[in-house]
Formats: sequence, structure tokens, C-alpha cells
Amino acid sequence: EVQLVESWGGLVQPGGSLRLSCAASGFTFRDYAMSWVRQAPGKGLEWVSRINPNSTVKTSAGSVKGRFTISRDNAKNTVYLQMNSLKPEDTAVYYCRVSGSPYWGQGTQVTVSS
Repeated sequence: EVQLVESWGGLVQPGGSLRLSCAASGFTFRDYAMSWVRQAPGKGLEWVSRINPNSTVKTSAGSVKGRFTISRDNAKNTVYLQMNSLKPEDTAVYYCRVSGSPYWGQGTQVTVSS
């Protein structure tokens, strides 16, 4: 059974940082690209970032480029999202996903507010 468990969301002030983690199990993690997707209150899903299986290709949405960094540790079956210079508009539920698949985590809430 594929499982994706996000963690380390929370409340942070504008300009602050958070590092999200997503622990994966039930599939061969090192063979799949992984993505982060978010959903702000009252809005649709927004793709955030993607990383290929060996970390050689990383892409990000324009709204987060230069502030968010995706990474992965294939030995730990974990993908990360380092979020710096957070803005109130980054407030959302963040999901990790096996790229191109129906497998998503349950999400972790990130709230950016003073």
C-alpha cells in the first residue's frame, strides 16, 4: 500500500521559514519523481515544485521560485520542501504526491501570519 505522510507544517510569521517532510512507503521511492502541491483556502490546487528520481532536475512554480527548494533523500524515502521568506499568500495545505499518479498524502497545514 502506497503511503505518503507529510509533516512539519505550522504557524510562522511572514519572512520566516519552514521545512516540510514527506515520508513515503509502499513503492520503490527512488524510481519516481515527486511533487509538492498546495491548496489555499477557497482556491484550487496549485503545483509548487517537482524533483526527478535522482535529484538532477528540479522545477518550481514562479510564485515560489527563489524562496522554496525541493530535495529528496532516497535512502530515507523522504522528500522535503524548504520554504524561506514565507508570505501570507503561501498559507495553504501542502500535499506531496507521486508525480503523475493518484497517490497523495493527507496534507499539512502551513499558515503564514503575524
